[in-house]
Amino acid sequence: MSEIIGTIFIVIGLVFDIAGCIGLIRLPDVYNRLQATTKSITLGTCSILLGAFIIKGFTGIGVKSLLCIMLLLLTAPAAAHALSRAADISKIKAWEKKDALS
Repeated sequence: MSEIIGTIFIVIGLVFDIAGCIGLIRLPDVYNRLQATTKSITLGTCSILLGAFIIKGFTGIGVKSLLCIMLLLLTAPAAAHALSRAADISKIKAWEKKDALS
């Protein structure tokens, strides 16, 4: 039963990671790309690691996956903030949607 639940978490994580990768390719500027990748890939990777923990239990792999989840939840928002601040300081402009009438 735990293998089925763990596999479900891994598949959900893969879907979120793929959505983050598509957002990285499809979105127009650095700020939108950071939004898509930080949220979806953090959730996706944490879900994959949680699935690995559920499958393996409190073994070496399971404990390492829990530590990686905590590390990822602490560092991903800080890294995204640092990147967006650096883009702002470098005067990278946000995407401006062009109206059809102008």
